[in-house]
Amino acid sequence: MEFRTTVKAGENRSWLHHSDSVVLLGSCFSDNMGGKLHGALINAMVNPMGTLYNPMSIARGVQRLIDNEPVAGRDLFMHSGVWNSYDFHSRYSQPDKQAAIDRMNQRIQQGHEALRQAQLLTVTLGSAIVYRLKATGEVVANCHKVPQHEFERKMATTEEMAHTLDDMLTALHAFNPGLRVILTVSPIRHIADGLDTNSLSKASLRVAIDKAMKNHSDYCDYFPAYEIMMDDLRDYRFYTSDMVHPSDVAVEYIWQAFQATYLDDRSALAVARCERIHKRLQHRPMSTNREVVERFNNDTASVVRNLIKEYPYLASHPDLQHLLNS
Repeated sequence: MEFRTTVKAGENRSWLHHSDSVVLLGSCFSDNMGGKLHGALINAMVNPMGTLYNPMSIARGVQRLIDNEPVAGRDLFMHSGVWNSYDFHSRYSQPDKQAAIDRMNQRIQQGHEALRQAQLLTVTLGSAIVYRLKATGEVVANCHKVPQHEFERKMATTEEMAHTLDDMLTALHAFNPGLRVILTVSPIRHIADGLDTNSLSKASLRVAIDKAMKNHSDYCDYFPAYEIMMDDLRDYRFYTSDMVHPSDVAVEYIWQAFQATYLDDRSALAVARCERIHKRLQHRPMSTNREVVERFNNDTASVVRNLIKEYPYLASHPDLQHLLNS
């Protein structure tokens, strides 16, 4: 007897090679997958504007990156002692206005170049709930703890979201014709408004993605991260203590499914090797004996040199460069 339902993501598409560049945008599940890509020593940029949840804000962020549109002083507002942008996560907020502008514009420039050079983009939609600033009518990516009466809160319709995603995919293909796009729904539950609202939100996102992908199926795919969490790993032991976020085990399981769906065979071998080496790079010898520490560092450098001989493109990886240059 089978006591679980395994979600199959489909045949391996071989869309991702270990030497490729990847951009990840969207909810904090993008950070989870970005961490896995970094651990595999794959060149990945994660959320250059910070965490984004709804399709409208994600599409707005994508267009800003495509246009390389800088932030101006008029785009920021002061709240709680720092300068904020409704298009950026609060991690970019600063007490000094120019410092905030410079930091945001640096990330826009970096994101523009990363998106221009990337072979793969993953977009993770977190919620269909949007917050529209009453004063301007714009949908915001982050409310920055501004009083709720300043916003109109509503759930976007599937038609609105599908149209937005369709336009986004069209713009991406025109900007970078070789780019492949993976859309997914975040497995992280948004339960502040209740599980019923969360279910409706996630279902709306899935329908919108399905509608939007019809015109872009040759370079766009859906990865069932949400379905894997809900239907395959349907047990609270796969959540963290908040019962909302996937545990490390769940993230690893979804990462394995992602690899099986998009990595080519040679890259899968490279990932396994690089993950072991990345763990070694994170390790710090407990010994205070200088000779022991030097021996460990020299052995690690030797392992890295051998890795670069087999995969020459890794010579430019910043973590490896730092080790070999130190």
